[in-house]
Amino acid sequence: MLHINTGKIMEDNELLKVRREKIAALKEAGIDLYPNDIRPQHTTAEIMEKYGALQGEELAKVGQNFSVAGRLMAVRDFGKAAFIKIQDRKGQIQCYVAKNNLDDQGYLVFKKSDIGDIIYVAGKLFRTKTNELTIEAAVLRMAAKSIRPLPEKWHGLTDIETRYRQRHLDLIVNPRVKEVFQRRSRIIELIREYMNKHDFLEVETPMMQPRAGGALARPFKTHHNALDMDFYLRIAPELYLKRLVTGGMERVYEINKNFRNEGISTFHNPEFTMLEFYWSYATYEDLMLFTENLFVHIAAQIFGGMKFKYAGQEIDLTPPWKRISVKEALVELAGMKPAALEDHAEALAFARKSGCEVKEADSLGKVLMAIFDEIVEKKLIQPTFVTHYPVEVSPLSRRSAKDKNLTDRFELYIYGKELANAFSELNDPADQRERFEQQLKDRETGDDEAHEMDEDYIRTLEYAMPPTAGEGIGIDRLVMFFTDSPSIRDVILFPLLRTKTE
Repeated sequence: MLHINTGKIMEDNELLKVRREKIAALKEAGIDLYPNDIRPQHTTAEIMEKYGALQGEELAKVGQNFSVAGRLMAVRDFGKAAFIKIQDRKGQIQCYVAKNNLDDQGYLVFKKSDIGDIIYVAGKLFRTKTNELTIEAAVLRMAAKSIRPLPEKWHGLTDIETRYRQRHLDLIVNPRVKEVFQRRSRIIELIREYMNKHDFLEVETPMMQPRAGGALARPFKTHHNALDMDFYLRIAPELYLKRLVTGGMERVYEINKNFRNEGISTFHNPEFTMLEFYWSYATYEDLMLFTENLFVHIAAQIFGGMKFKYAGQEIDLTPPWKRISVKEALVELAGMKPAALEDHAEALAFARKSGCEVKEADSLGKVLMAIFDEIVEKKLIQPTFVTHYPVEVSPLSRRSAKDKNLTDRFELYIYGKELANAFSELNDPADQRERFEQQLKDRETGDDEAHEMDEDYIRTLEYAMPPTAGEGIGIDRLVMFFTDSPSIRDVILFPLLRTKTE
């Protein structure tokens, strides 16, 4: 049943009525509410940085006019004078507004302004009795009139769903949110800096693909009318990036979106950002060292050291990170007996006893990974490379020279969550065909995440792809950890949400 807060609706309607009356008065006075000639010469941060340490007499000697534009966030009105706070992209600054200092239009704009309006102020700097750096407004103009009021002043925007649905309001009233996305931008900048330094070339590959490949995941499907063809939003750029490697681009990377038609949780969003890169004449072991160094590079810039806290838990990125194979982890952390790792019936019984969703027809490798996912993952708090995954769940990975049932692959875990997936690439076209054929059999038994056959990719391999290692790193999860954010929705500006019906 839909409950309507009639009191809140009446209050909102009254506020809108008052604001519209102010708009009418400003228009009648010939004031443009949405001018296009506002040119602030300074940001709040520039002023604070350069003049924040100067005292009254020193400020008086500056003699310069300063101009800023931003959102009106607070007003302390004393009748013919007031103190206001303006917020621009860099922060806030106080301004002093007095009737005697403004022309008639400027003062009218101030009197008819509301919290949330975007205004322009110009004037000299001084310090108040409380020693706050302040602009004494000699010019005040409306830059854009806000018709709707901001969320209630003291409590701000706290409802989680409203914050995600109206991110513009979230950014206005919650400074921490802007800081998270500024850090996200910085992290991506540092990743590019690191990749470029190591001679990787940034590229772009198709978002719409004729077949879903490069990962085991359920895709989104769409249709191209002009070509009369079905396409899939990509689940990974892998097969296209490896085509580039075959073509002689020996070190390539891409930072872009992937789409997977799967569940939503605090660590999963159907649209997410990945760094994916490929390195010829390298192995998965080279990538472990490379990944450690990448994280060290980012942490040194963000934290100034190797330790940070996530959800109250201290994480230490100091290399070298722990390395453990899937089978070793199942024995050490899940309590499996070594013999059960090689016995399908014993592994199946252990999985069912542990509450794993497994089928009789599942291969031994899939059963072992079900146990790993259920029991082991959540215990991997400090950075850990888990290596040597079963072939059945690694259709694009090179087989291990020591055990043909395993692959030269690792996943990186921090705080119980997968952050990266990497492997020495399978470049034998015959072996790749066999893997795809097995995936087709898995699809026939109901596995809708199994890989499709990709004849064009196999043909690419037949032209010889050099020995290569490749890796994907989840940028959203990385940002979560480096901003201590509890949900992936906190680090995606516009996360996927169910459409509201009310």
